[in-house]
Amino acid sequence: MAKIIVVTSGKGGVGKTTTSASFATGLALRGYKTVVIDFDVGLRNLDLIMGCERRVVYDFVNVITNEARLSQALIRDRDIDNLYILPASQTRDKDALTDEGVARVIDELSKEFDYIVCDSPAGIERGAILAMYHADEAIVVTNPEISSVRDSDRIIGMLHSKTKKSEEGLGKVRARLCITRYDPERAGRQEMLSIDDISKDILKIPTIGIIPECTSVLNASNNGVPTIRDPDSQAGLAYDDLVARFLGEDRPYRFIQPQQKGWLARLFGV
Repeated sequence: MAKIIVVTSGKGGVGKTTTSASFATGLALRGYKTVVIDFDVGLRNLDLIMGCERRVVYDFVNVITNEARLSQALIRDRDIDNLYILPASQTRDKDALTDEGVARVIDELSKEFDYIVCDSPAGIERGAILAMYHADEAIVVTNPEISSVRDSDRIIGMLHSKTKKSEEGLGKVRARLCITRYDPERAGRQEMLSIDDISKDILKIPTIGIIPECTSVLNASNNGVPTIRDPDSQAGLAYDDLVARFLGEDRPYRFIQPQQKGWLARLFGV
């Protein structure tokens, strides 16, 4: 039986789909058969980041409405045999996602995969609720700025009350935090929230990943390659650390301290 992970956020544009793509890719690279589902009906960005947008024939909504079989809609990654993508529809409304249809697809996927990663839309609309409903665990993605963190706090409340586990009295969805676009130098100057501000003082959930501000994230998205596939980038290495921690490995956090400047930089104030 698959483990279901929702990657969610309260605010758009925080790197949620980037995180979903790298997280699912990292699991697959470690040998787990993994599928990542795009719940953002009407927008559909996951296929772009995964580099398979030209291979989309059928989508998630087609499967729910019985216009296509699940096997027809699933797209296997070109480079990683045990990684699959179930894309969203660009032409349908979010109301096309039904409770029964999503449950049927999740149940069918659970028989075949080790991990199901649900890439949730931002906010609290229907698609987001359906994305988190069947989850066993959640990765809450936030930027280190107050409005993003405040919105994430509301999402955590929903994870504790709007899921199948909570309805059936089976406990809470385990939620862990991924902080994206973190800049330790700006945090040190109090120009953005610190890690402790976010995880310990406000959200009060454990941190699983801290992804530094890095130009490689944009480059990877534009090239249709998940950031984790770039081993020369700080963000790629940080996503690899996130996956390792999720699987139980104890890894120290990198790229969270300001870089030490040389004497010339200090002399000229660079």
